[in-house]
Amino acid sequence: MSSMTFGQKSFTPTPPEKGSFPLDHEGICKKSMIKYMKCLHNNKNDNSSCREEAREYLECRMENNLMAKEEWSKLGFSEVESKKF
Repeated sequence: MSSMTFGQKSFTPTPPEKGSFPLDHEGICKKSMIKYMKCLHNNKNDNSSCREEAREYLECRMENNLMAKEEWSKLGFSEVESKKF
């Protein structure tokens, strides 16, 4: 039995533009992710203390096509030399 009522449009989900990206099933960036997570733990989840680790993790994801390649300034790293992808 269908759960749709007469005249109701079906819902077609669409992924968000940002914030959703492939999982790292092969563990390509696991080392930099663990380094970042340890930094957060050691700094009471203060991500401003772990900017270098975050940049390293994001760089790994971009280089391995695990997220869209973006300019550093768009990711909140304006002080990092801008890389064009």
